[in-house]
Amino acid sequence: MPERKFAIVTDSSCDFPEDYYREHGVACVKLGFMMDGVVYEGEDGQSIDIKRFYQALRGGSMPTTFQISAEQAKHAIEPLVKEGKDVLVVAFSSGLSGTAGSFAVAARELSEQYVGRKILVVDSLCASLGEGLFVDYIVKKADTGASIEETRDYAEGLKQHICHVFTVDNLFHLKRGGRVSAATAVVGSILKIKPVLHVDEKGHLIPIGKAMGRKKSISALADRMKELSTLEADDPIFISHGDCMEDVEFLIKLIREQFGDRTFYVHYVGSVIGTHSGAGTLALFFRGKHR
Repeated sequence: MPERKFAIVTDSSCDFPEDYYREHGVACVKLGFMMDGVVYEGEDGQSIDIKRFYQALRGGSMPTTFQISAEQAKHAIEPLVKEGKDVLVVAFSSGLSGTAGSFAVAARELSEQYVGRKILVVDSLCASLGEGLFVDYIVKKADTGASIEETRDYAEGLKQHICHVFTVDNLFHLKRGGRVSAATAVVGSILKIKPVLHVDEKGHLIPIGKAMGRKKSISALADRMKELSTLEADDPIFISHGDCMEDVEFLIKLIREQFGDRTFYVHYVGSVIGTHSGAGTLALFFRGKHR
């Protein structure tokens, strides 16, 4: 395999486990959150087991999140630049966070300080394992020996084809984030209406439908994939979940019925994204015609 010609930096909104970053040589900057008066993750926060996080959500805890600062972004990028490396940054959607803007500020300041070094920032317009899937494609492209510019251009051409579709079990977390109204949350909970949402071409969370009950909402995810998918034989399918593995297994069964045997990558919705989507979130990510 050709040697990678530059460093890759991303953020923890990818929702990958730590092993992924180590195994693929990707530097990760952590977003953080506060819950019950304690700061977790981020640059200096405490660690927390993901199952404990979801238990806290189900118990009524209401965490709040904070984005990566420009200084935090600089701390991650500068050591790589000092080693003489160019850096490609893949950032959490600017439609959901100011993190991409912080990376852009850091890149501009470091480029002025280290003349001749290339620091390029790609706004993924992705979230959770959608951003993870995007990063995974970029890693594979970089590992072909592509230059930083070639990889950046590949990423810019790919990102509108990283499809995100998801459903949530509880509308009240989306209400807190302004994604649905209070009335919609109350009526939806009473009638067991489950929304189906996606991340649009500007990186925003947008409702695209609703279903009566959990099973139908999960079926709607598989149906959306059938409508949009452009998967080739070696394209993976990513699924993230808010502590609901039985629902993951049901979704995989539906997808296999339509697409045959496929490679799946499954992991939790991380705590920062999970703060806004809630326990029971189920999200599906794949390469498609468009978002």
